[in-house]
Amino acid sequence: MSIKRALVSVSDKQGIVDFCRELSALGVEIISTGGTSTLLAKEGVPVIGISDVTGFPEIMDGRVKTLHPAVHSGLLAVRDNEEHTRQMKELGLDYIDLVVVNLYPFAETIAKPDVSYEEAIENIDIGGPTMLRSAAKNHAFVSVVVDANDYATVLEEVRAGGDTTLETRKRLAAKVFRHTAAYDALISDYLANVTGEPLPERYTVTYEKIQDLRYGENPHQKAAFYRKPLAALDTLTAAEQLHGKELSYNNINDANAALQIVKEFEEPAVVAVKHMNPCGVGVGESVYEAYQKAYNADPTSIFGGIVAANRIIDADTANLLKDIFLEIVLAPGFTEEALEILTKKKNLRLLKIGNLSTASARKSSFVVTSIDGGMVVQESDVHSVNPDDLQVVTDRKPTEEELKQLLFGWKVVKHVKSNAIVLAVDDMTVGVGAGQMNRVGAAKIAIEQAGEKSKGAVLASDAFFPMGDTLEMAAKAGITAVIQPGGSIKDEESIKVANEYGIAMVFTGVRHFKH
Repeated sequence: MSIKRALVSVSDKQGIVDFCRELSALGVEIISTGGTSTLLAKEGVPVIGISDVTGFPEIMDGRVKTLHPAVHSGLLAVRDNEEHTRQMKELGLDYIDLVVVNLYPFAETIAKPDVSYEEAIENIDIGGPTMLRSAAKNHAFVSVVVDANDYATVLEEVRAGGDTTLETRKRLAAKVFRHTAAYDALISDYLANVTGEPLPERYTVTYEKIQDLRYGENPHQKAAFYRKPLAALDTLTAAEQLHGKELSYNNINDANAALQIVKEFEEPAVVAVKHMNPCGVGVGESVYEAYQKAYNADPTSIFGGIVAANRIIDADTANLLKDIFLEIVLAPGFTEEALEILTKKKNLRLLKIGNLSTASARKSSFVVTSIDGGMVVQESDVHSVNPDDLQVVTDRKPTEEELKQLLFGWKVVKHVKSNAIVLAVDDMTVGVGAGQMNRVGAAKIAIEQAGEKSKGAVLASDAFFPMGDTLEMAAKAGITAVIQPGGSIKDEESIKVANEYGIAMVFTGVRHFKH
């Protein structure tokens, strides 16, 4: 076997001229279509038009050109099948030994903010995937290339032996089916959203690998980092790493958790995260002040943690950040002075992230969680409470300052693992109780962490109180106001306890369980 004829039709033409020139020099006949054929001829590469092979013109603006028996017989014929060979000779058809195709740029088309539905549909490739699948199915005899990164390998093997190895053809075929599956998944996702079916009867997703990771959650687990096509610029997958070691699996999860919290705030905010829970959150007039509050919220737990800011890191803030061990600092940017200070720490990872606005935090998307044998899919929790919708259920209403702190605490508790309790005062968290099996346990942890700072603080709970014991504990700690969803059959018991201690309590009507 040897490669004698190649069919080339590419949307992304990077490297294709040099590749085809090399093939031609090795005696390979090049068949091509449309713009690819025009380009090759212009560059002096001998080329045969697809119409010369099919005996049929390209029609309907190029929609129909390769969907022809002369093409697919050449791709699908089993070379050691006598009946196939007889039919090919009888019909005067020739084999096609190599297919080089990449597809209409559907992803790039729908990424345009002003793209029309008609334009998107027009950029769904039909002939390309069909040729790719035909060639990939018959990889025992046909080589198929969908990725320009494989041009060099194909050329090297053709030079050496006239054909690619079966092992290479298997690998290239597998890549093709991954590629066409991802292409179709993107189209189906687009159409599902257009037609208002975000949770259809079949849920297909596709991701592209950013990098292999050294290991997963633990050293014995393999892992890789993937990005969803068209991911927004304010997501971790779009971050630019400016400095430091390669991200680890746990780094990525923690950084994503910090990013989701910091996007809740319009004012300068800094979030410190440890094991996917916030250990300190602060807002202030500047990123410097916000960081001081986040640090002072829990100076112990921030050690070895992740810090995210929604403002550019300046030199003064960088001087504070350099004084402790951190895994990552994530921000919209760093001043030159800040970079000079922080890059002296060899292992500190610095990530530059896109626009961090509350508007982006409130865009609905879907969260996919894998389970053994399947997955569950849900809308992301983008609910933001409107102060006008709060229901004051106690005799005493919260003061203006208490209301401000309650809303601050509510933004944070939304991102804390359930059962969750957050104590806040002066625009900073002072106690966080996360992931407990009961709400009393979460409150106890938060109150113990806050210590004397609990006096005059407010309390945010991600879910309602099934009884009054948590409020009893809060009152004894000096907490003055509470925000919680309400909705328990024992709400009246909690309201009674709050009134007895003069605590102001508001219901949101919305819970924020986070398992």
